[in-house]
Order: sequence, then structure tokens, then C-alpha cells
Amino acid sequence: MGDEARFPEPAELDSHGPARVVAMCNQKGGVGKTTSTINLAAALAEYGRRVLIVDFDPQGAASVGLGVNAHEMETTIYNLLMTPRLDVREVIVKTDVPGLDVVPANIDLSAAEVQLVNEVAREQALARVLRPIMDEYDLIIIDCQPSLGLLTVNALTAAHGVVIPLEAEFFALRGVALLVETIDKVRDRLNPKLKIDGILATMVDTRTLHSREVLERLKEAFGDTVYETQIRRTVKFPDASVATEPITTYAPNHAGAKAYRQLAREMISRGDVA
Repeated sequence: MGDEARFPEPAELDSHGPARVVAMCNQKGGVGKTTSTINLAAALAEYGRRVLIVDFDPQGAASVGLGVNAHEMETTIYNLLMTPRLDVREVIVKTDVPGLDVVPANIDLSAAEVQLVNEVAREQALARVLRPIMDEYDLIIIDCQPSLGLLTVNALTAAHGVVIPLEAEFFALRGVALLVETIDKVRDRLNPKLKIDGILATMVDTRTLHSREVLERLKEAFGDTVYETQIRRTVKFPDASVATEPITTYAPNHAGAKAYRQLAREMISRGDVA
């Protein structure tokens, strides 16, 4: 009960927008980034927020995880980046979760990194795509690919905040310094408003000393930037992915679903989301 009291049920919104844009970012793969994007978005939608996921990974995992077969789609985020006159609304797909939409991605997006290099304002391509719909959503979450290339720089340039999902193991800590350095460079050169909203500990196993030590180290290094909510390791997340739905609808009473609802409440209480 303490978590509900600490992060109370959010009030309903009278209206929607302007959106806050959050990049879900870590150059290391397999840290629960897409899982966190999908389930946080679904939990926020449950609380009446209008949420858009921008799948910004050529693997298209966020699209697939929401039941969207992006591999057969003619227009995706790739076309929006490369064709300025194309309207983002033509590419948005409604999901089965009320209030949650997605801009899908597929392998075509891998070509954008090369093709954008010669474009004017190449780092601002995604910000341009999102500009027309900023007033239609409360939160836009960009699910970044596991790299620090031009696509990720585009995501950081378009974002107000960054959420860094981090696996609770020592090797994961080493990569964070490089990511923070990239965020600092983008803030200095391209996007002065960018900030790290929070670091989210994922795949936590509190039974092991290793996990507990990593969490202590995280809090020492990043203090209040670390979310109180932790995402524990469970087989239910891959099960929900196979079922192509968020855990909040696949197993609504499971501890994993409750954790993402708590994260949604924590983000709202911290002002990271309206």
C-alpha cells in the first residue's frame, strides 16, 4: 500500500497536450528498453494520458510488441524522415490499448542513418516530424535503437527528457558514462532543454547480492535521478511480447504490471509527465 500512498493515483486530465517527448535510450541492447517503452506507455494510457510511441529501432520490436506488422507496411517512420511533405498522422497506427498509438518502424529505418548524413539540419529530422502533433498527445516516447549514432542523436534532439533503462549488473554501469557524455554533447550543441529524467533499474533480482550492490552503486552515482520503482526479472514480460500486448493487459494483476503502473505514477508525481 505504501507505493500507492507515495505515488498517488493521478488526477484525470481536462485536456491533452502539449506533449512532453521522452527518449528511452541505452546504447547497450537487452536492457528492457522496448519492454519498458511499451508497458510504461500502456500504464500511462490506463491513467487517461494520450501516449504515442515512436518506434525508432530498425528491428521494429515496439511495433511488433503492440501487434503491428510493420514489415508489410509501405509507410513507416523512415518515410517520414526522408519525405518532409508526408504527414505523420498518415503513418500513426492506433493500438488495442485505448489512448495509445504508435508510429511503426521496420528494417528500412537502417538506411536513414546513411541517407540523413548529407541532409541539411540532419539532427532535427525527427523533431520536424513530430512538430505537427505535439498538441495531440500528453507524452511521446521514442524507443531508440541500441547505438549512439545519428538516429539516437535525432531522438535526443527531439526530446525534453531521457529515461535510461539499466540492467542491474556491473557491466551495464560502465556504458552509462558514454551515454551521459552523448546527452551532454547534444544538450550543449543541439538541444539546451534536454535533461535526464531518470534511470530505471531493470531485470532486478533482489535475492542476489550482485543486484543489490549494483542498485547501491547506482544510487551513489546518480542520487535522486534513479527512479524508486524497480522492474524485476520475470518470464511474464517475454510471454506478453509473444502475445503482442503490454503486460498491463496480458497479466494485469502481475507484479510486473503493477511495477509499470507505479513507474507511471512516479513519473507523473515527479512532473516528467502531465
